[in-house]
Amino acid sequence: MDQVIVTRHQEERLSRPRSIEPSHPDATRAGGSEPPKATHKVVVPNSIDMVALLGARDEFLRVVEKEFAADIHVRGNEITMTGEPAELALAERLIDELIAVVRTGHGLTADSVERSIAMIKAETVESPADVLTQNILSSRGRTIRPKTLNQKRYVDAIDKNTIVFGIGPAGTGKTYLAVAKAVQALQAKEVNRIILTRPAVEAGERLGFLPGTLSEKIDPYLRPLYDALHDMLDPESIPRLMTAGTIEIAPLAYMRGRTLNDAYIILDEAQNTSPEQMKMFLTRLGFGSKMVVTGDVTQVDLPTGTNSGLRVVQNILEGVQDLAFCRLTSHDVVRHKLVGRIVSAYENYEGSAEPNR
Repeated sequence: MDQVIVTRHQEERLSRPRSIEPSHPDATRAGGSEPPKATHKVVVPNSIDMVALLGARDEFLRVVEKEFAADIHVRGNEITMTGEPAELALAERLIDELIAVVRTGHGLTADSVERSIAMIKAETVESPADVLTQNILSSRGRTIRPKTLNQKRYVDAIDKNTIVFGIGPAGTGKTYLAVAKAVQALQAKEVNRIILTRPAVEAGERLGFLPGTLSEKIDPYLRPLYDALHDMLDPESIPRLMTAGTIEIAPLAYMRGRTLNDAYIILDEAQNTSPEQMKMFLTRLGFGSKMVVTGDVTQVDLPTGTNSGLRVVQNILEGVQDLAFCRLTSHDVVRHKLVGRIVSAYENYEGSAEPNR
């Protein structure tokens, strides 16, 4: 006889659903080598929109059924799942988490459901609902928030430390989230200005031979930072803020000799700094300031024989108080899914080729 566990969501309570005692606690499938199957029933509160929870045409539900190899049926606000008890326990916890997300008014996507499943299976300390509902910045009708567990840990590290290194492949949100936190700090008057910088490595940081004005020479290297700002601020306000010095975007070479007080400073593409440049940048830190350094150590564009300052600094500063290293992986890529697969393929290839070098 199948084991039946009924979970009841109380409409008047905001707590997540909990399982009550099973109707037949000792029931198991007799004989055979197949693991016993169970049936779990979850009753969703009437206040929860089932389409928001399960997706249009049950899109999200199909993702859950596929990932947990469970047979799932929905009738009204009742979700009945049949499968191995351990799998159903995880699926039930996932539904609890998705209900918590929907209850806060945050929309679900197939991608966020898949990322929630990954967190549930990894048994992380942080819950998917905590990750998916942490808002950083709301601007122009959109909300910026972490989408993966490592992104949340990265954002939390920025809150807790004066200097944070965000290291990971392209598309993991290292720079974007750092700029969002900078804008948040500026709007909260925690800092007086934002300074964004990158090494103009392709021009060897010697811009004089390039045609045009200084702005025209350095703009191509700084364009990704402009793009991030345009997503978070009124585009018309950006020139005014830059003219007033509230926002400064400049190549790394222009940081030398300065002490940066009451500022939020972001160094992007830090893998293209030399060890000397990295030391120069870090020692610009002044009172009331915060620094975020981002980069991808697998995409170094420095001349052959030049060490990457981002690689070297990990050996020097790992473990220093009030400083954190956050490492993101291909699982944290939030661009097109194919980008994550491409990054993973390169990681696997480079890992297997390492012994042959």
